[in-house]
Amino acid sequence: MLGEYRISGRRASEIAASVERAVGTGELSPGQLLPPMRELAGQLGVNPNTVAAAYRTLRERGVIETSGRRGSRVRSRPASTARDSPRLDVPPGVRDLSQGNPDPALLPPLHDAFAAAARYDARRPGLYGQEPVDPEFARLARAAFDADGVPEGPVAVTSGSLDAIERVLAAHLKPGDAVAVEDPGWGSLLDLVPALGLSAVPVALDDDGPLPGEVERALRSGARALVVTDRAQNPTGAAVGAARAEELRAVLAAYPGVLLIEDDHGHAIVDLPLHPLAGVTDHWAFVRSVAKAYGPDLRLAMATGDPVTVDRVAGRQRLGPGWVSRLLQRAVVDLWETGAVDVRAVSRAYAERRDALVRALAERGIEAHGRSGLNVWVPVADETGVVARLLHSGWAVAPGARFRMSAPPGVRLTVSAMSARDVGPVADAVASAAGPSPAARRYV
Repeated sequence: MLGEYRISGRRASEIAASVERAVGTGELSPGQLLPPMRELAGQLGVNPNTVAAAYRTLRERGVIETSGRRGSRVRSRPASTARDSPRLDVPPGVRDLSQGNPDPALLPPLHDAFAAAARYDARRPGLYGQEPVDPEFARLARAAFDADGVPEGPVAVTSGSLDAIERVLAAHLKPGDAVAVEDPGWGSLLDLVPALGLSAVPVALDDDGPLPGEVERALRSGARALVVTDRAQNPTGAAVGAARAEELRAVLAAYPGVLLIEDDHGHAIVDLPLHPLAGVTDHWAFVRSVAKAYGPDLRLAMATGDPVTVDRVAGRQRLGPGWVSRLLQRAVVDLWETGAVDVRAVSRAYAERRDALVRALAERGIEAHGRSGLNVWVPVADETGVVARLLHSGWAVAPGARFRMSAPPGVRLTVSAMSARDVGPVADAVASAAGPSPAARRYV
């Protein structure tokens, strides 16, 4: 199983370090199966719980992955590499539904907005010492937060949602602290947490978002932060409804010291109402990116939160990049003021494709989830096999391993690259590749 390499150690930290060291040197190769926990415990003369703790640490650090009775294997990528870095090799002629990008046809043209920003800068040049957030940007962002019931708080601007989440986590937590994250969830976040030296605690979800019992379990076990996607959850499309939000707020109210971070991934591409959770914990942040509605390369997100959190984020930002380009902020202001994105039309376009695919899959006996946003999540029994068979049939989809910790296998399909006439062929290909859906369960 391990060839000549012998795992060593008496403590969980020593066992984990032994495995990670061997992965780093190449003595344990990607995909290599590790011994069952009881077997390794017997070899080392330790309690099986010690090995279980070591394996858990290795999973959290992204060194190994566990798939039920199939056991634990060395991950097929270095822990320092992003989950989506090893891209699928998509041959010519294969349609790519794996990337998670918005439909370029639904993004607004940017030349007029940048021209307007340049004219503004000619009148009021951006210089050192100015406020990092453009006043008009702050006013419009805050007005939008107010309209959606997000509690009062100052506005900060970051280089995308992940930048904001990283800065908020770093402002309050220290290495070793636990963070409750959705599982399946955003692959970049699942990579970020261990990269910061934090421990990820998986929280199961359904179409209404994180399950309250799972959140309570994570917080009771000591998680010091919770990250929730309010709408268009990646990869499942979950959206927090009114009843679920009330349940989650009740759970959070019992843990006022927990840091709450909300990511409104569906901003300007989803017309479902927002039900924010903020306001029941002492420290919180609410983040919105312009990427999905206005263009991924704009690299701008707006955030608000309690004054202490926002002040810490802004203070640390001043010691690094200083600020996010005010030219960029002014361009986004122009996009907002000119109504460059018709939110209803964009939401409808994505919803029609997404709902049609979910219905078509259901007609073929395939369970699928996609309440909102750009993606559809399909639970499968054999993730690797399904991805390979779909690629062979002309469709590239994202393997669920990018998005999960302990959640069952699945694949993600991004509907933005699909047309109405693609729905039937895609559903046929998925049904042929996946076979009958696994037994009913949370795919959540």
